[in-house]
Amino acid sequence: MNNKIFALFVVFGFIAMTSCEKDLPQYIPYEGYAYSELTVNGGDWVPILEESGASIDIPVPEATDSQAYQNELEEVKEAMANITSSQKNAIKYWTNNPAIRWNEIALELIAKYNLIPGPNADGSYTLPNPANPEGPPAFPFAHPPYACRALAYMSVAQFDGLISAWHHKYGYNRAAPFAVDESIEYAYEENNIPSYPSDGAVIARASKNILTAMFPLEAEYLQQMEDEHLETLLLSGGNVMSDITAGTTIGDAVSETALTRASNDGMKNAQTPKAVSDSIKQAAYDRFGWAWDNLEVPVRPVGLTPLFGQVTMWSVDDVESVRPIAPPQLDSQEFLDDVELLKDYADNMTEEHRRIANFWQDGLGTYTPPGHWNRIANELIVEYRLNPLQTTRTLAYMNMAIMDSGISCWDAKYYYHYPRPIQLIDGFKTIAGTPNFPSYTSGHSVFSAAASEVLSYVFPQEAEQMRAWAEEAAISRVYGGIHWSFDATVGTDQGREVAQYTINRAKVDGADQ
Repeated sequence: MNNKIFALFVVFGFIAMTSCEKDLPQYIPYEGYAYSELTVNGGDWVPILEESGASIDIPVPEATDSQAYQNELEEVKEAMANITSSQKNAIKYWTNNPAIRWNEIALELIAKYNLIPGPNADGSYTLPNPANPEGPPAFPFAHPPYACRALAYMSVAQFDGLISAWHHKYGYNRAAPFAVDESIEYAYEENNIPSYPSDGAVIARASKNILTAMFPLEAEYLQQMEDEHLETLLLSGGNVMSDITAGTTIGDAVSETALTRASNDGMKNAQTPKAVSDSIKQAAYDRFGWAWDNLEVPVRPVGLTPLFGQVTMWSVDDVESVRPIAPPQLDSQEFLDDVELLKDYADNMTEEHRRIANFWQDGLGTYTPPGHWNRIANELIVEYRLNPLQTTRTLAYMNMAIMDSGISCWDAKYYYHYPRPIQLIDGFKTIAGTPNFPSYTSGHSVFSAAASEVLSYVFPQEAEQMRAWAEEAAISRVYGGIHWSFDATVGTDQGREVAQYTINRAKVDGADQ
């Protein structure tokens, strides 16, 4: 296993083990498992971006009794006969459900790049620039909006790619090498899923392409991971080279479609110049009589991604249609009651409240709140033994909902421009810093509610626990002094409402039939 990834797993495990009785599931290492089902009709499902599973063409495969295929079998057997210990470890690491591993690699990179650029010596700030990724500062700053977008595009590309793979698998129905030649021992639990094209190769190529675009400084590392992953597909006895080549063809096609969408979704305009940021703030002040102020020293001239709320959503046509109600007036009883509530939490901080605030913090240098929910999803996927297609469907819809909810949240943040508690309560201090964007609604609450609703749809047996965790994540920001309680409660409702658009889309993609 890559040393950086292993170190990250150790950190995740330590966090989980040191939390109290409400701790999240610990990371569960796995080497592969028998799928709960094979999803034979998966090639008929409706993709997110591609027109259908048949949209991507690949060559007609050679028959298993052809000389060309027999030659490929001999290549597999020769490679397996000369396997090294490091290659065996790689086979164990990648498993027969590698979308999880690529998701974990994405989380690793998000944590690595989730570092806010500091001020220059003269107090000014230089923003990360995709045209000059080496910086300084390095590109990207993988803050929550950036993180949820990267995860969404990778997961959607994986899902569309596997729908195409399943379409061709059951169209050509070519058996895997271990099923054709009894002398080949498969490294994982045997199954009857056809091997052409290789679903693992689809995942490897699509994931590498998306993550390289999102984290350009990691191109060499990501290429190394793809090369290792593709090699294991042959060494495991699960694929011949033509299976793998066909899979990478699909992976290239779906990632190109996804990245074309990404280039035109508006994210490149989300971080605005100061003049635009100032105009957004003034518009809110004219509208409501309040505005959020950045209290950093030196002051960062622009909040974080003021126009992320204008990025194209996956399942909602108009972001204003899911904009929440206005927050309380600053002289209202609801607001004054919340001031007293936050003061009480701060003056009477319990160990349990502090633990909850710290556990869900997911701040700088972490995989962010969207990443936290991806870890939870990965653990459920393994627990319920989902196959690769089911896995990518789960991650795609969850990350689409998280991104849509984040866009909705940022629309509300900069439309209402509501001040944070530290700005309005004299002498107030947080226990978790102060984010560089307005208060209403809470991003943690929105992200968590959206993720929990999709996971409740996919894993209905876990719905009560998922929703409980989402509510705990929401209140954690109030305990930490970051947010007003209405930021959390309205944000939770907002995330659930936005997620329903994604769930409604999922219900008609063919998987539930």
